[in-house]
Amino acid sequence: MRRAAVRLCSLLVLGMCAADAHPVAQGAMEIKAEVDRIEIVAHVSSEQVFVAEALANNPSAATSEEVWQRHGDYLLEHLFVEADGARLTGKVESFTGTTATEQIVYRLRFEVPPSPTPRRSVILSQNVLNEFNFAPGNPWEATYVIRLISGKSPSEGLLLTSRAPLAFQLNARTFELITSSTSRNSTVSVFLEHGIGHILGGYDHLLFIAALVLAVVSFWDLVKVVTAFTLAHTLTLTLAVLDVVRLSDRIVEPMIAASIVFVACQNVLAPSHARGSVRLAIAFGFGLFHGLGFAGGLLSAMEGFQTATIAAAIFAFSVGVEIGHQIVALPLFAAMRFARAKAAPDDRSGSLHIWMSRLGSGAIGVVGAVYLVAALAWLR
Repeated sequence: MRRAAVRLCSLLVLGMCAADAHPVAQGAMEIKAEVDRIEIVAHVSSEQVFVAEALANNPSAATSEEVWQRHGDYLLEHLFVEADGARLTGKVESFTGTTATEQIVYRLRFEVPPSPTPRRSVILSQNVLNEFNFAPGNPWEATYVIRLISGKSPSEGLLLTSRAPLAFQLNARTFELITSSTSRNSTVSVFLEHGIGHILGGYDHLLFIAALVLAVVSFWDLVKVVTAFTLAHTLTLTLAVLDVVRLSDRIVEPMIAASIVFVACQNVLAPSHARGSVRLAIAFGFGLFHGLGFAGGLLSAMEGFQTATIAAAIFAFSVGVEIGHQIVALPLFAAMRFARAKAAPDDRSGSLHIWMSRLGSGAIGVVGAVYLVAALAWLR
């Protein structure tokens, strides 16, 4: 049984470590088509600029303006606009920011050559920050909320990530951006999918929820601990979107890593406190920081969007996060329940489920410690 426990726990942890994850630098883009060009106003987070500048081994710049100018060139190299399969040539027309700003605004222009066809297929994609790692198996990425200026009523609520490019049509007669995927239903589906992907692609959140489930005994215990975690991260996610609560990733990421280590160690060293009111308080307390990690500036990048669009995005993203949690929590709980059912009535020290909990929690604690070291190193 011990060998089986080792194998199960090893597969669990290796599967998590193989996943991509955040941290994510969030921003926004406004796209407008003119007669001979496509204009993009990119609101880039200062965090994105800092990450690219710090990890690219660039020569030191004398002023902030030089850093921002260099990042504009970097942005053009990693932002791709294609019309009918041909990449358009872009340039940075201007950029604005202050030393205290949290965003730098870049105005980009992509030349559109003449075409005899009335409509052209346009694809927008990007791989910003993908070449940099926050921790082993934990790459940075940039995500942008998109607003399309099309006629009198802009379309908003779309999402541009490195995994999900945007495709739309350019009408060469009226010079408008035309897309069939800019309704509120699209916002719901886009952010629902992003919420699920944010969990399944982020081993930090997966490790924490797995550590919680490994100590659960009954289905009612599972419901209570997941509910406490859900209430906490939904609260701070909403407050972050409303700009009521905002903490730097330099605080949030180490706290998320510390939560993984703490819960894992509690499972191994103090299993009697790994359930009941103490565990509920821990799940809620650390869930507050996970909620800020979920927000990560993504929805705050939607400032100025319609209230209905923001509400739909919050709802869909939150539901997606919970679906991602349950994809992990329910199978793991079922495996632990099955292991308990196979235990002999008088075997309280060597049961398969006990070894699964100890070994799984120990492995999770080790991975969490590596993540914590990386997060603390990032503070320097």
